[in-house]
Amino acid sequence: MNAPRVIIRLDDDDRVYQPGDTLSGEYVLESIPPERVKAVEVSSLWCTEGKGDEDLAVHDFRRSAAENGDWFSHNRPQRFNSTLPNSPLSYDGLIVKVRWCVRVRVFLGRGKELLGEMPFRLGSVPAASQSPLPLGEGDGEGKSEQTA
Repeated sequence: MNAPRVIIRLDDDDRVYQPGDTLSGEYVLESIPPERVKAVEVSSLWCTEGKGDEDLAVHDFRRSAAENGDWFSHNRPQRFNSTLPNSPLSYDGLIVKVRWCVRVRVFLGRGKELLGEMPFRLGSVPAASQSPLPLGEGDGEGKSEQTA
């Protein structure tokens, strides 16, 4: 028997979405007997990485639980969808990055859980690059500029 895992597939293979687009896809609980599944949470969320405090916010959240009569299948894909917000846009900066993903958490009881994540991009903001100022430019204060 294979190790239990969560497989997530997005309908858009290039995984780049614009604000207002519908994020949609499916997940499969592989090698997980349905009777072991207590609950499943599916969310789309963003987080920051880099200097300073790291932030995390959930945009869309759905929970299915066996105690509510929800049924789980270990071999049948389960669909999800969400309309994406206007911000924050994905960003690969030099100091901070904004990352989006779909997260599926499977609660198996006795404190055990499985986690699956599938990253995607929101928006088309180019990655930041650091380019030095040409010699003789600048205010002499030792500052450098970053272009986004």
